Amino acid sequence: SKDNKITSCGSVMQKHFCESLTPLLPPQLLWKQAQSFPLFPALGEMESHMFECVNQAAVHEELEDETRRLCDVRPFLPVLKLVTRNCGRAERLLDSKIGVLIGKGLHELDAINDQEVKDFRSKMFRMSEERMQRVQMMTYTEWLQACFSPQLEPTAGTAITDGLNDRPADLKVIIHFDQSQVRVLNMHTATDFLSCLVLQYIRTCMQAKEPPHLTLVHTSNVKAMFDKDITAIGAVVTHKSSNPPLPLPPKRRVPTVSSATRVQVRAGLFHGTELLCKPAVSSESSGRSDHTWKDSTLEFDISVCDLPRMTRLCFAIYAVMDKVKKQKSTKNHYPIAWVNTMVFDYKGQLKTGELILHCWSSFPDELEEMLNPIGTIQTNPYTENATALHIHFPEYSPHSIIFPPFDKVRHSVLLIEMHLWLKEIMERDALSQLCENEKDLIWTLRHDCIENFPQSLPKLLLSVKWSKHEDMAQLQALLQIWPKLCPRDALELLDFNYPDQYVREYAVRCLNEELSQYLLQLVQVLRYEPYYDCALTHFLLERAQGNRKIGHFLFWHLRSEIHMPAVSVQFALILEAYCRGSIPHIEVLKKQVEALSKLKSVNELIKLGTIKNARSKTKEAMLTKEAMMTCLRQISYSETLSDLYSPLNPNVLLSGINVEKCRYMDSKMKPLWIVYNNKLLGGDTLGIIFKNGDDLRQDMLTLQILRLMDRLWKEANLDLRIVPYGCLATGDRAGLIEVVSSADTIANIQLTSSNVAAAAAFNKDALLNWLKERNSGDALDRAIEEFTLSCAGYCVATYVLGIGDRHSDNIMVRSTGQLFHIDFGHILGNFKSKFGIKRERVPFILTHDFIHVIQQGKTGYTEKFGSFRQYCEEAYLILRKNGNLFITLFALMLTAGLPELTSVKDIQYLKDSLALGKTDDEALKQFRQKFDEALRESWTTKVNWMAHNVAKDNRS
Repeated sequence: SKDNKITSCGSVMQKHFCESLTPLLPPQLLWKQAQSFPLFPALGEMESHMFECVNQAAVHEELEDETRRLCDVRPFLPVLKLVTRNCGRAERLLDSKIGVLIGKGLHELDAINDQEVKDFRSKMFRMSEERMQRVQMMTYTEWLQACFSPQLEPTAGTAITDGLNDRPADLKVIIHFDQSQVRVLNMHTATDFLSCLVLQYIRTCMQAKEPPHLTLVHTSNVKAMFDKDITAIGAVVTHKSSNPPLPLPPKRRVPTVSSATRVQVRAGLFHGTELLCKPAVSSESSGRSDHTWKDSTLEFDISVCDLPRMTRLCFAIYAVMDKVKKQKSTKNHYPIAWVNTMVFDYKGQLKTGELILHCWSSFPDELEEMLNPIGTIQTNPYTENATALHIHFPEYSPHSIIFPPFDKVRHSVLLIEMHLWLKEIMERDALSQLCENEKDLIWTLRHDCIENFPQSLPKLLLSVKWSKHEDMAQLQALLQIWPKLCPRDALELLDFNYPDQYVREYAVRCLNEELSQYLLQLVQVLRYEPYYDCALTHFLLERAQGNRKIGHFLFWHLRSEIHMPAVSVQFALILEAYCRGSIPHIEVLKKQVEALSKLKSVNELIKLGTIKNARSKTKEAMLTKEAMMTCLRQISYSETLSDLYSPLNPNVLLSGINVEKCRYMDSKMKPLWIVYNNKLLGGDTLGIIFKNGDDLRQDMLTLQILRLMDRLWKEANLDLRIVPYGCLATGDRAGLIEVVSSADTIANIQLTSSNVAAAAAFNKDALLNWLKERNSGDALDRAIEEFTLSCAGYCVATYVLGIGDRHSDNIMVRSTGQLFHIDFGHILGNFKSKFGIKRERVPFILTHDFIHVIQQGKTGYTEKFGSFRQYCEEAYLILRKNGNLFITLFALMLTAGLPELTSVKDIQYLKDSLALGKTDDEALKQFRQKFDEALRESWTTKVNWMAHNVAKDNRS
């Protein structure tokens, strides 16, 4: 119809300047118009039909939710099609919401012709239905506990003092009633308050010397939320999926091979990274293997009964170039593609029959004979231009070969008990290499390990001969009686080096309340799971569906990577299962997804405006700022962006957006600086930064490690006032960053104190004067103490993690004195250089103006500087004790695709900076040398900062 608003909406969307508020065409109006057509009676009931369109991803999308705006649907063409519903409205609406929420239509999963996918979805649907039935039976108190789990402290811990005279700190508590401030209570001591309520939030506020904000909510309001959730669950009925077609894959460049080359295929059997057999090649030209393809058959020197359960068959296809006499390079093997597959399927059955493997064309570094055992076992979904490898698994017997379950294997061999002492080997550093005779000794004395060295399980696993089924049976028996490891030790068992199903199930059983702290790694570890239905998936879903905060971050960690082909199906299946088991949470997450979509539109509008007005910077700023504010004031934007729970912290409700204070930042990707009014903060504002075009996952990892360091230091009664602000990747090169309040960069502090940009970096009084302007008397003493502690913490942290690009715009200071670092684009010693010369020549930033603040502006105040140095050394030794944990956390992120964490060599920096393998005395000596070097060479930092300030001043 010409009157349909879709056409106008489509053109507006292309211009990125405004959005139509037009909802979908009301069905009642369409039905009324259809009555004049001759075949109207054949349509049947109005409720049995719905609209469908082709969306921006070229996918058929069913528009079950007719309240959505056209600007949110964004059809590819201004055409809506009327289609017949295949099942009830409630379940269709649920499917539609889940598809929009996870960013992948469920019809794409319906169309996957894979029995493992179908079995997994069927099982998850049944479990989710049972979960929702249990929620319906929950009492009001049980529901409240699940949705709003209190963050309880196990004990009151150490006393909170004012930081000066070690006297008990007074505590001001601000209490609100339904977001309206009621009164302020003054507690004379922290103990007075802790005696009635001990919460992590309260304790955190006390340590930060900030007043806690508590909100009293009337029980009737919470009861209404409870009734709404239960009603929403009851409306969902059994769902039967249809099978629409899959979307078209994007066009990809076909790899070409010169006709003058020979193409070879190399193969190998792996268990984790251990090569079970020498790899085989497809011709005699290699000469590097004892195994070849014989009559088109690939043979390995290993019995089927000796194959581990998690054996994977890895292939590499490469071209062999004819050698040229004048050719300088000796390399004549060039990789084309690789692909992996499991030898046993998800049911434990040895694979048989034909299999087509669509290969991947990107090769990681340092592959063992071009094979990539650490790579995904998923085949390339973009089949049109992918290299295809056709293989056939033979049938070894007329019956299926099934890997035997544990209870049958356990009794097939005799357990051997021997009693020898393992102290010398087991007390070595966990990262030390084991030679073959030591592995044999550990395996022979495995029962002694249970009693005397339970934490040595990773060493024992590395000693197992996975190509012998007797050893595997023995190990499975041991796992049944092995004591539980602490979660920090158990994490290592989820690494790729330990692919055995029973080992991973054991590791999952060891995880407990520390789950949320390591959730980022646990999501990445899912890549190592060859089958969808595994212990880790069940564990994550169970914990997420029982705790909404964990569910919130599990959702975003999965959804932010759903665009990656290797995990797209796996993560979509888990997201679907989570949503079906947490139906009340869907609307909360849906609002966040819609809000991020709006912010992305605003960012694209600004980028478009800055390109068009690149010639006039002044005009550019005026036009884009005005367009941004006009956009944010639209009803469709203000409604979507208001009253939503923050993706950065689901405990924070973002109320109304403060358009006047919103802006965009002057960097390449034009990040948005969005400011919210927050009634719960006594009128203070709350800021978030939206980035579109930058990968924030490396920042997320670095900030997670900083939080862990902070926790380890506090466990040792050392609070170094770290500020690990919120950071969350939400999609393909998109995400949010928390704005730290009352803070400014070192560069701005220096530039405001001097009229000449070149001289600003050398003004040692600038920082101390800035703190004096904002603090006086005892407050200034506290601010200097905060600065001293936080400076020590970040000196140690940035040294250990090898954080680079530390210019004066990447270091900030709060008005309360806390120093903190931002922007972690360079880690693990990847320092920036220019013209081949390293720009950063110090192990960490410790300038003389920092020392000037620490010594309170007094030249000879060595006592304060001595305390600062003591803090640094104590902090470093604490981190050394937990060196294996840091190694594990970085190792678990190796397949995430982070730019500066791609191989084990990158983690070597951590081993060196923590001086693992050395005694504490040797390590402390090394750190003291680095400390003196940072102090001695601090002038180079000032020169770099001067250059940065001048460049910044010229840009402005």
